Amino acid sequence: MFPRGPPSLLFSRQTASLLRRASSAPPRATPKQSHLCQAILCGVRPTLAYNVVAGATWPLLYGLFRLRSTGKEHIPAGGCVLACNHLSSFDPWPLGMPLWPKTGLRFMAKSELYWFPLSKLIDGAGAFPVRRGQQDTVAIETAVRLAREGHVIAMFPEGTRRIKGLMKTRVARPRSGAARIALEAGVPLVPAAVRGTDRLLRLARLRVVY
Repeated sequence: MFPRGPPSLLFSRQTASLLRRASSAPPRATPKQSHLCQAILCGVRPTLAYNVVAGATWPLLYGLFRLRSTGKEHIPAGGCVLACNHLSSFDPWPLGMPLWPKTGLRFMAKSELYWFPLSKLIDGAGAFPVRRGQQDTVAIETAVRLAREGHVIAMFPEGTRRIKGLMKTRVARPRSGAARIALEAGVPLVPAAVRGTDRLLRLARLRVVY
């Protein structure tokens, strides 16, 4: 049975009803957008091990080495990739400390470091293994997933420290891994720089710029 009333009035009522339903219905978010919204609202907190080590070393970094940082406002809410120069194996810690305790860094560590019990320590500090000199798709996929989940991924595009011991098997040169991960994850690529980590024995001042 057809509803009664003039066609123009029926059309107006039906149209108005559809418009009200469309305007009141919330838009559906994609899985990627849902992960990002959850990361922004809830935050990705550091692990217990990360908090313990950060709390224990905070006086050392800010007292003895006089760590200072600028540009933290450039770190976006949600995931991103930090592309930093590489002076020392110690670089990830002063790079991440100014962001703690709100955020903990996740970073790649060369697979040669993964021996017991050191592997437990670096895993707790936020690292995950990468096989250098190879196309390690597992490490790249891990970094992309973590960035999409809202983590801050620290990358050293030079691939190795600029200066190290007498035997240097790899040359520091720019690589595209950080940009590739940021593009694939759909997160910002944020440049960063550290200074002083190559002169720790001389108690050099540590500086970080984001």
